Amino acid sequence: MAEKVGVSAGESILQFLPFVSRLETGFWHELGQRKLEKYKLSEEQQQIFGSYFNSAQPGLPSHLSLEYCAFEEKGSYPSNAFPSPGCLLNTNTIDSFKTLDKKSLIDNTAAKIWEAIKSGAVLDNPSVLTSFFLLTFSDLKKFNFYYWFAFPALQPAEPFTCDSVCGVGDVWSKKQLTNLEVSYDKFRSDHPGVGFFLVKVEGDDITVFSLREFDKAVNGDKLILGFSDPSTLESNPGWPLRNYLIMAAAQWGDKVGMVDVLCYRDYTREGRRVNSHSLYVKGIKLTKMSSTDLPKVMGWERNDKNKLAPKMVNLSSSMDPVRLSESSVDLNLKLMRWRLLPSLDLAKISGTRCLLLGSGTLGCNVARCLLGWGVRKITMVDNGTVSYSNPVRQSLFTFEDCVGGGRKKALAAAESLRLIFPGVNAEGVELSIPMPGHHTGTEQKAIDKVRKDVEQLQALIQDHDVVFLLMDTRESRWLPTLLACHYSKICVNAALGFDTYMVMRHGFRPPPGTVTPDPGPSGQLSAKIPGNDLGCYFCSDVVAPTDSTRDRTLDQMCTVSRPGLSMIAAALVVELLMGVVQHPDQGLAHSENLTDEDDTDCESVLGLVPHQIRGFLSRFHHVLPASRRFDMCTACSDKVIETYQAEGFAFLLKAFNCPNYLEDLTGLSQLYAQTYDDQVWELSEDEEV
Repeated sequence: MAEKVGVSAGESILQFLPFVSRLETGFWHELGQRKLEKYKLSEEQQQIFGSYFNSAQPGLPSHLSLEYCAFEEKGSYPSNAFPSPGCLLNTNTIDSFKTLDKKSLIDNTAAKIWEAIKSGAVLDNPSVLTSFFLLTFSDLKKFNFYYWFAFPALQPAEPFTCDSVCGVGDVWSKKQLTNLEVSYDKFRSDHPGVGFFLVKVEGDDITVFSLREFDKAVNGDKLILGFSDPSTLESNPGWPLRNYLIMAAAQWGDKVGMVDVLCYRDYTREGRRVNSHSLYVKGIKLTKMSSTDLPKVMGWERNDKNKLAPKMVNLSSSMDPVRLSESSVDLNLKLMRWRLLPSLDLAKISGTRCLLLGSGTLGCNVARCLLGWGVRKITMVDNGTVSYSNPVRQSLFTFEDCVGGGRKKALAAAESLRLIFPGVNAEGVELSIPMPGHHTGTEQKAIDKVRKDVEQLQALIQDHDVVFLLMDTRESRWLPTLLACHYSKICVNAALGFDTYMVMRHGFRPPPGTVTPDPGPSGQLSAKIPGNDLGCYFCSDVVAPTDSTRDRTLDQMCTVSRPGLSMIAAALVVELLMGVVQHPDQGLAHSENLTDEDDTDCESVLGLVPHQIRGFLSRFHHVLPASRRFDMCTACSDKVIETYQAEGFAFLLKAFNCPNYLEDLTGLSQLYAQTYDDQVWELSEDEEV
């Protein structure tokens, strides 16, 4: 409704239709992202850009709109759109939103308008007359946005009066209106985005001029102001006219005492252009404004109950649930960067493709932790089914997954991840990993099955950035260790005892041609071993992996651990990976072991990036050993990798079927023989006991 102003009896007071704010959902999404990514804890005012139209059909509100692109100034505007510059202040707390001095905020914006009027800058940039202020508070946990608009309007000492308000067709002929339309279109083409102009009438000719062309537009003491009017009411011009009249009084009040105003409205109906509902306001008296004092200011928007109070919008119910969950999942991570870790690179984490070999107790907990870090690509691999003993320890399964013989673990785990967070790209793969010591058989059908499994594992490892080894047996980790080394993939490992656990990252063999750090003299002990010279899971062995489940009782075949152990180990292996990902050298990061005597500066923003973490739950104790790559390792030594590269699947078959093949190939058999002959291991002088 039009603004009501107290008046004296007999006066014809000009009333104006206030703006109504309209904020698109995309604006709130963009504000939320900028709050998390850019503004953080800053409460500095930000420049934003709104727009209004003079093309609304009669009876509709006079909107000033903000869209998702409001944070960047547009290069061009449609013919019926007009820019409105603004300032945004997004507070950190709801209390700050409520207690800020609202009068000071609107006065500061009005002062900029007044300064542009006094300096004459408004003649070149008249959109400043529609400047606005937006105060917001964003509750990004509940997706509640509190906001209050101010459309500052400078007030004259006395209200503006007019002789009459009528339709433009009551003043000008059809021919004159046609000429007006042509001249207006040319003006808009020459001055895109400008909604304020001057009009001169000479017979049937009506010409539109820019504000800088006052001398051409004035006709004696007759001046017609024109503006693109967002109002749709029959007798009330829109809010922009208030500051326009103040500007005219300040600039030309000593040259013309009275002005008329063309409130130009222009919309299309059924393919036909309509501007006959434009208004013509006659006889507005201008009073010369003081050149020093800021006039009184009004303009805070009223809420839906017509009270001077802020508004609130809750987007949680209207947003796409998947998109809402994605924003919420990332909230904790983005908040880390506000105060604690400003250099944390979340894009590296979300873009890391993780392959989890093993979907049991460790696999489920690792997957959940990866979700918490915002990883978007997780592939679960397993060949087992969910049993009744699993759900209480394996966090991605429920009782229903056990019924009817049990669902495949990998498929059930991946589905559970998608149910928890629909934004994750989770895939389940049923796969049996061939192992040394587990004879494949000699039939061609059996060999073809093993070949297919190997090829599938090769493809999976090539398609991911990180390989997690989370299986039950030692020998099942051999082939993925070899392939991760061959394909230059980061490989991390977690293994459990009853009350002990081991978490480690394997040495990283970079692609050919990569410059790698100097590993130092052979045999030298150091807490800082380059990533390319770190040992793998099998480097500490002097025997080849064999069938660890043969001739063992149930408690020896199953991993019997304290219930909390897998959660600790799973969390540590994910956190270790995050340290590697955030390290400038990533897989080549040297091992770190901070002690009381060593004040090593951590190069990863998340802190230490050790080689191994060995934990003892009975003592609540950790140690961080580091070991070099063993040149006779059955999984990652040069001899093994080179033979695999040369022979491929034939090499793997021999490793699977021949118990002593890997030991003979790497030289371990010769080492045994020498040890047996010498009866004792001799330590070199530079080795510590």
